[in-house]
Amino acid sequence: MPNDAGRAVLFDGRPSEKQKEFFLSEAKYTAYGGARGGGKSFALRYKLVLLCLNYPGIRVLLVRRSYPELRENHIRPLCGMVCGSPPLAVYRERDKCFEFFCGSRLMLGYLSGHGDLLRYQGQEYDVIAIDEATQIDEEMFLVLAASLRGANAFPKRMYLTCNPGGIGHGWVKRLFIDRSYRRGEMPEDYRFIPALVYDNEALMRNDPEYIKRLEALPESLRAAWLYGSWDVFSGQFFPEFDETLHVCEPFPLPRDAAYYCAVDYGLDMLAALFIAVGSDGRAYVYDEVYESDLIVSAAAAKIRGKLSEGAVVIAPADLWSRGRDSGRSAAELFAENGVYFTRIVPDRVDGWLALKEWLAAPNGTPRLMIFRGCRNLIRCLPQLLHDAHRPGDAATEPHEITHAPDALRYFASFRGAAAREERGLLRGRGSFQKGERKRYGV
Repeated sequence: MPNDAGRAVLFDGRPSEKQKEFFLSEAKYTAYGGARGGGKSFALRYKLVLLCLNYPGIRVLLVRRSYPELRENHIRPLCGMVCGSPPLAVYRERDKCFEFFCGSRLMLGYLSGHGDLLRYQGQEYDVIAIDEATQIDEEMFLVLAASLRGANAFPKRMYLTCNPGGIGHGWVKRLFIDRSYRRGEMPEDYRFIPALVYDNEALMRNDPEYIKRLEALPESLRAAWLYGSWDVFSGQFFPEFDETLHVCEPFPLPRDAAYYCAVDYGLDMLAALFIAVGSDGRAYVYDEVYESDLIVSAAAAKIRGKLSEGAVVIAPADLWSRGRDSGRSAAELFAENGVYFTRIVPDRVDGWLALKEWLAAPNGTPRLMIFRGCRNLIRCLPQLLHDAHRPGDAATEPHEITHAPDALRYFASFRGAAAREERGLLRGRGSFQKGERKRYGV
């Protein structure tokens, strides 16, 4: 097989060291990025053109979130790169495709929403590139990855460029930064090449003010855009959360602790958090269940296996909605399987505010700690973004990361409502309905 970097000097002759690493990468999935201004889109275009030239007949797809971004960031630069004199390819506007004279095809597409996935399902590509991958969610990535196939000897690879933040922050960070893999994901398939603006000599030379603009950003944006930090990003709903403060190694729980289990349940995911509250008012999330595709009996068994004696099991009111077919609610089915819920009617905004109070650490010591084994809560909590249309609320997308934070919100709502009731001040949103401070069974 030809070396992918064999023509790296064809156009410019001066790729940066990080761009060279990107050109030479033969991992199945390569992500290139981190900070802004690292020359990522530039390198991606060159990489794809090199693949088209070095593997005659290869099929390559390049996607971005929207067509206007695709046109400005790639179609126009590619036309100048390969359609000049002598031309290496011709661009077919109708098909959004560069046809190389060696038989290779570089197709361009966009993913503005899940409906756009239909045009890629069932297609076959040898190489797929996603520019600004953190702008798409994990389902979009997986659907595209399923199209990476073909009965030929061409390499089957995906190339991603990315910056911290955005709807896809979580899955990109999990795969390429945290390297936390699920069943079927092979660690050796994934490679991350960090890029900083300081690596882009051309930008630093031609626009030295750009770095000054990045340096003048607010702290969280500066950390993400200038230094490529994946631990803080714009739009983060819980800037209060600090893993160094809120996450601890397991230790024996207080003997006088009160125990709770907060449950967020649907067929797509069971998130159950097990929480102990000491007499000093400090809470410890000491265990979790986070598992998908569980029917009620299986979910109840998972909860019972970790439930402490006398624990109050908290669940939102929607689990009392009766099924259209069975006429029975999930709460009734859980009760039949030995798990009895205490019902709350939590207001989202009030619940998030209560949770922020639990996470606050004005004296450097937060009221709520999370044992390190609760890896899904630790993973999801800092990924929540602000809802763009409702001040004070968290976004509900990407949906996968909302379950564990929602369960913790139910606990914060419950404890807040219970404290108000004990003071005789129970009223308003986010509280128990009249007569609901009891176990619900059948």
